[in-house]
Parts: sequence; structure tokens; C-alpha cells
Amino acid sequence: MADRQIASERIGGPRNAFPTADGTVLVGRSLGLRGAVNARDLGGYRTADGRAVRAGAVLRSDGLNHVTAEDLDPLGALGLRAVVDLRSPEEIREAGPDRLPDGVATHHLPLLATDFDIHLTLRGALAERSPDRQRELLGDGRAAAMMTGLYRWFVTDPAAREQFAALLRLLADPDGVPLLFHCSAGKDRTGWAAALVLTALGVDRATVFADYLLTNERAAPVVDRVLADFRGRGLMREPELLLPVFRADRDYLDAAFAEVEAGWDGFDAFWREGLGLDERVLAGLRANLLADDGS
Repeated sequence: MADRQIASERIGGPRNAFPTADGTVLVGRSLGLRGAVNARDLGGYRTADGRAVRAGAVLRSDGLNHVTAEDLDPLGALGLRAVVDLRSPEEIREAGPDRLPDGVATHHLPLLATDFDIHLTLRGALAERSPDRQRELLGDGRAAAMMTGLYRWFVTDPAAREQFAALLRLLADPDGVPLLFHCSAGKDRTGWAAALVLTALGVDRATVFADYLLTNERAAPVVDRVLADFRGRGLMREPELLLPVFRADRDYLDAAFAEVEAGWDGFDAFWREGLGLDERVLAGLRANLLADDGS
């Protein structure tokens, strides 16, 4: 599906390409956490008016429940005021709560799609030791279809929209940043949240997609280890059936944007009517997250 440019003079418009023409990647800085390999800074992305997302103000990550003791110092150095956890209560119970430096406020904004519960599907696939049953659950495009449905749900479900809106309000609060938001893999819920933030700030669609797909590079070693472990332990004969779930795919994010365009007259209308946000939130977001010199 071809990329679409959201029609909006205030929030849309052409921007710089990613990466730079000589192949140098200046953005997507990894936080270098051993226990959260997909943790990175959204700082550096350019907007239509030549400004840039401020470094260290808004960060995205996979789950922080595996943060190591060595990770706590670099996490503390970020000066975080808040962490937003998008995981469901069940995910937190099973995987564990975030491990954070002292003094960081935590906000739980759980996002759980009953009809597209990836966590439950994965657990069911692993419980079903039958290769035929696993293929029945995940094969022949079923896993990818489930993921596409999830991304459409991000946009069509009112409760989901409210959770994303709550995150944007926190980012717009004068005392809200630096803020880090995450889910489990830092890919889907986190990916759409990052797409909303960057789009609202005026970052072009191609760059939004590039940031989203960067997950595949950062998480590749972990995905490879997990698939090898599932095969080695005899949990799955075809662990590659899980790749549509473990990888970011541009079709998934495109499906979310397509729902925005199908349901609202551009991103401005989605901001106001779909997310219930006003100009004050947009102004606060830009005041907190944008810098004139990319600093």
C-alpha cells in the first residue's frame, strides 16, 4: 500500500528524508540499555518548519521489566519525570513491573484489544505443541491479519484512542518531560504512539515509517534468539510463523493511517474529534518537544 500524506497545513507537509543523503543516520539514538534493546530517543527528527524534536525529551522503548542493574545509571541520567506503561495488567503480572531509578513517576495506560490479543495468541500457540495447530493459528497470513486488525483497532476503538490521547496530554504538560513510553516489545502500541507524536509535531510520513521500522534492526538479535530457543526447546517446529508478530511491518502502520483517513477529514480532524484534543494540547506538545536547533 503506497504511503499517504495526511492533508493538513498545520500538522502535515513535506519534510527531510531519513536517513541523510550520504546514509548517515543522525536520529533514532539508542539508549544503550542491555535489558531494553529497543529503547531509543525520538530526538532529532525534522519538521516542516525546520525545527527538530528535542533530544532527550520523548523516548520510546520495549518493556523495562528486564532492565539490568547496569542500566539504572544511564536511565537515571536521562532525568526522566515519567514513564508511561502501555502493557495490560496481565502482561505486567506475568513479565514483571518496570525497573526504574528512584523518583520516576509511572503512569499505567493499558491497551488491550480483546479481539486482537497478541499476548494471549502467543501463549496459546506455544501451549499447542501440535505443529498443525500452530499453523492453523498463525499460518497462511493469519498472524499478519491479526496484526493489521490490531493497528486498525488502535484508531477505531474509542477506549484505545482515549489511552493514546492521555499519553499525548502527559507529553504536553509543562512539567511532563522528559517522558518515556513503552509496551512489551516497543513495536506496536509504542509504534503507533510514536507515529502520533511525530505526525502531530510535523514530521513527514516517510520519516515516521522509518522510525517505526527501526525496531526491526534494534530487536533483530532478540527475535533471532527467541525463535532459536522455541525451536531448540521443541515448542515450535516452525517458529518463523511468529515473524509477522515479532516484526514491524509497514503494512500494519499503513493500516492505522488508512483508518484515520477513512474516518476523519485529515489528521487535524482526527486530533480534535478522534482523540478529543485541542489546540492547547498541540501547543504544549510543540513547546515541550521541539527545538529550533535540534538540541
